[in-house]
Amino acid sequence: MTANPSTPTGVGPSSGSARLEPAKMRKIATASVIGTTVEWYDLFLVGTASALVFNRVFFPDLDGAVGTILAFLTFASAYVARTAGAVLFGHFGDRLGRKSMLLISLITMGVATVAIGLVPDYRAIGVAAPLLLLTLRLIQGLALGGEWGGAVLMTVEHAPVHRRGWYGSLVQVGVPAGTLLANLAFLAVLASVDHDAFLDWGWRVPFLLSALLVGVGIYIRLHIEETPSFQQVKDRGAKAKLPFAYLMRHYWKQVLLGGVATLSTGSTFTLLVTSGVNYGTTELGHSEDLMLWAVLVACVLAFAAIPFFGRLSDRLGRKPVILAGVAAEVLLAFPFFWMLDSGSVPLLFAAYTLMMLAFSANYGPIATFLAEQFGSKIRYSGLSVAYMLSGLLGSAATPAVTVWLLSLTGQSSSVAWYIVATSLLSLGALLLLRSIAGGSRFDEAEVDPADQSGAEGGSERRTV
Repeated sequence: MTANPSTPTGVGPSSGSARLEPAKMRKIATASVIGTTVEWYDLFLVGTASALVFNRVFFPDLDGAVGTILAFLTFASAYVARTAGAVLFGHFGDRLGRKSMLLISLITMGVATVAIGLVPDYRAIGVAAPLLLLTLRLIQGLALGGEWGGAVLMTVEHAPVHRRGWYGSLVQVGVPAGTLLANLAFLAVLASVDHDAFLDWGWRVPFLLSALLVGVGIYIRLHIEETPSFQQVKDRGAKAKLPFAYLMRHYWKQVLLGGVATLSTGSTFTLLVTSGVNYGTTELGHSEDLMLWAVLVACVLAFAAIPFFGRLSDRLGRKPVILAGVAAEVLLAFPFFWMLDSGSVPLLFAAYTLMMLAFSANYGPIATFLAEQFGSKIRYSGLSVAYMLSGLLGSAATPAVTVWLLSLTGQSSSVAWYIVATSLLSLGALLLLRSIAGGSRFDEAEVDPADQSGAEGGSERRTV
């Protein structure tokens, strides 16, 4: 079969997606985008609330910096659960299918988020309040660990190979879209009530609104089809009995390198939407509204930029686009803080938009790039575990590390060095990973290189 001229050499149409009508492909992509938007909205509500209110509501008797660190550690706890969720949902996603796991993860996330909005504060029930918050945060993380990988595969495994980067990047739009909705919800509440009312009950409203968004997501996901890749695995009786064990035996290098390669996406985005908000309000004296607007504007940019870079990866290859994004994050780390520390509002917005653009180039193609590292019968597990590992290493640590570095050094340059370090680690891992060249192999579940050679990567034809 002749390769599409816009794709990397050797890539041909996906056998499963060639039969899929464009209207159905759009429906599947829409369902994945809406579902991931709801999930990330739920997740980043906690990130924004950690920066604005949780230290005063759930840790009021502690020193400001200590309370903020504990609030951010509660935020980080979900990332531990995300890794466990990736293993759990990955197992059943590879055994039972992608669609059912997406529904279960969305419902679980919605219930936990609404429950966070109902948790009494520290004044009412004492230490039980932060413990309940932590428990619900862990449930959130467990759900998201199963959501992201399934949503990516629902689009990527249906998509024509010459548009895999584009469709995979649409799922990534759920991150800025969910953050945008979370910030809009908090901005609306802040504009409607005074500060005392916001601390008392107003912050709960965005969490309770999640119930409506989850309902929409469930309705749409009930009407999508299982992926052709999983159907091939099922029809041929090729499912792995223990997907995670099989994954770690044959693909452990891709898992570890994939996690480190994605590290900088988590640290950079969390810097913008969580740590940056806290730094701007507590260290620079900006209003909460201003910092939320900076995040909002940056997310609007990412909403357009992420699909652009995903489509660009279909033409230039995944790795060149991702490497350019990571390199830009390194180059912008110090200028980002120089612009923030200037105190200038226009420079604040410029700093956020430039760093978000670098993040978008990195983040847009990474989902498809990771999915292409794994065979069909363990792809849900492999993609999910690798990505959630990066969250544990990057997103989870960044808020608490940045507060600790600032309290220790008093210099924003210490945080810039942290961003440089995480980006350089990702750069190194990306250079060690290989980009897939045999596109038709992506859907050939019966030809698993691990089955043939027992070696990582096997005989699959790849190109750097």
